[in-house]
Amino acid sequence: MLTISTASLLGGLRAKLTDIAEAGFSGVELYEPDFIGYPKTSVELRALTKDLELKIILLNPFQNLEGWTGQSRIQTFDRLERKFDLMEELGTTMLLVEASATVPDEDCNIVNDLAEAAERAGKRGIRLAYLAVPWAGFIKSEEQSLEIINEVDNPSLGLALSSYLSLVGGAKPAKLNHIPVDRIFHVQLSDASRFGPFATRTAHGDSLLPGQGILNLTGFVKVLADKGYSGVWSISLVNEQSPRPSDRTLARDGYRALVNLLDDVSRNNRDLNFDIPDLPPRVNTSGFEFIEFAVDEKNATALTDLLSTSCFRMERHHVSKSVELWRQGSVNIIVNKENKGYAHKAFVTHGPTVCDLGLRVDDAAQTVKRARMLGTPRFSQPVASGELDIPAIKGVGGNVVHFIDENSNLHRVWDIEFNPVANISTTQPAGIRRIDHLSQTMKYKEMQSWLLYYISTFETSKSSIFEVADPSGVVHSQAIESPEGEVRLNLNGVEGQNTFAASFLQERFGAGVQHIAFLTDDIFETSKRLDESEFKRLKISSNYYDHVQAMFGLDKELVERLRTCSILYDRQDKGEYFQIYSRPIFQGFFFEIVQRCGGYSGYGARNASVRLAAQQEAATNVC
Repeated sequence: MLTISTASLLGGLRAKLTDIAEAGFSGVELYEPDFIGYPKTSVELRALTKDLELKIILLNPFQNLEGWTGQSRIQTFDRLERKFDLMEELGTTMLLVEASATVPDEDCNIVNDLAEAAERAGKRGIRLAYLAVPWAGFIKSEEQSLEIINEVDNPSLGLALSSYLSLVGGAKPAKLNHIPVDRIFHVQLSDASRFGPFATRTAHGDSLLPGQGILNLTGFVKVLADKGYSGVWSISLVNEQSPRPSDRTLARDGYRALVNLLDDVSRNNRDLNFDIPDLPPRVNTSGFEFIEFAVDEKNATALTDLLSTSCFRMERHHVSKSVELWRQGSVNIIVNKENKGYAHKAFVTHGPTVCDLGLRVDDAAQTVKRARMLGTPRFSQPVASGELDIPAIKGVGGNVVHFIDENSNLHRVWDIEFNPVANISTTQPAGIRRIDHLSQTMKYKEMQSWLLYYISTFETSKSSIFEVADPSGVVHSQAIESPEGEVRLNLNGVEGQNTFAASFLQERFGAGVQHIAFLTDDIFETSKRLDESEFKRLKISSNYYDHVQAMFGLDKELVERLRTCSILYDRQDKGEYFQIYSRPIFQGFFFEIVQRCGGYSGYGARNASVRLAAQQEAATNVC
């Protein structure tokens, strides 16, 4: 069964349960403070969950059970019995007991306390899932809790395991191998952005959904599944300190993350069965087929001027729509000036924007099937006579992604839907071969949703998140790329309202593509051609080049060529990276031209703050 804790979401309990059910979960962990604030009775809550086709699989948490003596112990067990009464009314038979945070009384007997609690629970048909926590007064680890549970030896007392608590300190999943499967009652899954010890409850505040962090959750699940664990897999987050998307999005993300994780484990271990949808495998992408802009006539001029001076040329026109195809190398840029349809709606909502991405994939139908089974809506709009119905989905934030393969006529879209332009210009190319990467800007609280969308649908890997110093704040950046680097994406999450990236969102866009980077094999030859076509490049401070020379020990002649052409430079081991930026249009959109040498695999992160400062300066001069 796939479940999620109501503690993972914010807001009222009824709304939480509705979002959880709509996301696809079949059960919930009921966080007791959610029930305490609920205006209805336990019987009415049980009826609501039944109507939503949800099962309350566990009540969470019961705290400070063990370690008391005298009257305090009597009161604690009275409280436990009242909890059992509530559980019977709710229709749930498992209680999560969190190891007591208090330092045990000198005369207490923890084994006796848990033995009595288990005996009382057994008489009521209830099981106790005991969770060791680092901030506990005594039981801080699975090893300690298992030792006591073995000593109690009652079938009503077992372990609750948390992937976050087990792995965040740097331990390996193999540490669980010694735990008998019959002692494991409940498993909670969450990820973390970094390793590190912690000792207090408040430090447990940066947990993430599976796949969003760095913990080896596939190994964690595999160890337990190999042992024969067939119980509940539950998402449990405590992330008050981290920006979050809406509860509806978080519930859907949680379902996507959990199914994706279990699918990863079962795909490599065919004998394991997690009772999840039978997903097609992740999709291989071989590049960007097209980038589509939604513009009006005025903004189309600014865009086509930038394309022209970047040495693109308009080669084709749609057979029936105000849509142009601009090309250079293998790069296809669509300029859509239609006054109806999806692109026009995107323009009305966001202003001039990249409204659509086209990806080359092995199998377009399979791509859409996997995405839909993970909760991504399919995109469709009326198809006119003579047009292709290209498979597509809605991405995070409402953008559209189309998929092109060679299994049908999809790869012939340019010949089928577009006519060649007569008297095509003789523009000499600038050496741009293909799209190197796209940069998507979004609110920081939405960044993890975008990440999960990409890594669960496509065969990709992710980098660690790093912070880019903007002159007016901080931008959080994370790279995603396909195995061979044909598709690279930079996700930039912004906080506050004063950064260059934030102004891009506020002035024109929701979340979307802020820049496109093109790849060339000779940056200096490309720079020469750009000058000849009157390309308006971003001017970089001369101070930067003194810094680069000192940092990398570059030849003075090379430094002067870089300075003259406003080319940024970076080095990684034996690899080198060169960057040229256009001046921004549309309140923040821009092009980048890059050259990679010697296996360089980064994105010039060291140069980001210099680029941002230059863009701020350019924006100030325009104003």
